[in-house]
Amino acid sequence: MLDDAESHHCIDVLRLGVGSRVVIFDGHGSETTAEITAVGNGRAHLKDLMSVKMEPLRCAITLAQAIPKGKNMELIVQKATELGVAKIVPLLSDRAVVHLGDDEARKKREKWQQVVIEAAKQCGQNWLPEVAEPITPKKFFAEFDRYELPLIASLQHDARSFKVTLADFREQHGRRPGSALILIGPEGDFTPAETSLAKGAGCIPVSLGPIVLRAETAAIYSLSVLAYELQGQEA
Repeated sequence: MLDDAESHHCIDVLRLGVGSRVVIFDGHGSETTAEITAVGNGRAHLKDLMSVKMEPLRCAITLAQAIPKGKNMELIVQKATELGVAKIVPLLSDRAVVHLGDDEARKKREKWQQVVIEAAKQCGQNWLPEVAEPITPKKFFAEFDRYELPLIASLQHDARSFKVTLADFREQHGRRPGSALILIGPEGDFTPAETSLAKGAGCIPVSLGPIVLRAETAAIYSLSVLAYELQGQEA
C-alpha cells in the first residue's frame, strides 16, 4: 500500500485507478511493477507483479557544491540526480552568499532530499543520491573520504582540462576510476585557503574552459562530462 503522499499523487494527480500499473522503487536499486487492486480512504493498494534489482552506476560520483543563492541549489540537486551522482555535499564556503543556522540547514536538507526523490521519479533513477548535511570546506576536508579521482573546478592557471586529467588517470591505472569527487565553488570561486585545503587533500584543479560559468552551470557542465566519460560503456 502506498503512503498518503504517494497515494495522492497516484490517484489525484495521475488519475490512476484499479487495474492501472505503476512502477515503484526503494532508492537502493530495487524496482517493482505493481497493479492497483483497490482505492479507498485516499490510499492506493497494490499487488506486486515483477521485481528487478538494478546495479548502481559503475563510478560513484560525489558533488561537493558551495551553496548558491536563491533556489539554484534545488536546480543543482535536481540535475545532479538526473546525471547519476551518488552523493551531494552542500558546502558553506566563506564566499558563499548563503549562511545557514542549524535549524535552517536541516530544513534545506529535507527540501533537497525531496527534490532528489522527485527528480528520480522523472528520470527513472533507481539509486537515490545521499544529500549530506551542509558543511564548511574546512570540516569537509578534516573528515575527507578517499576518492580515486578527486577534482576541484578552478579558475587558476594550474588547472588542466578534464580530457587531460582523465587521460592521465587512465594511463597511470589502466582503467577508469571507481569513485570521483568534483568540488564546485561559489560565485567568485573558493578562497585561496579553501583551494589550498582541497589541493592538500589531493584534489586536482580542472578547468571548465575559457568562459567563467555560474555555479549551477559549472555543476551541470562538470557532472555531464564525468557522466559521459566515467559511466558509459568502454569504447
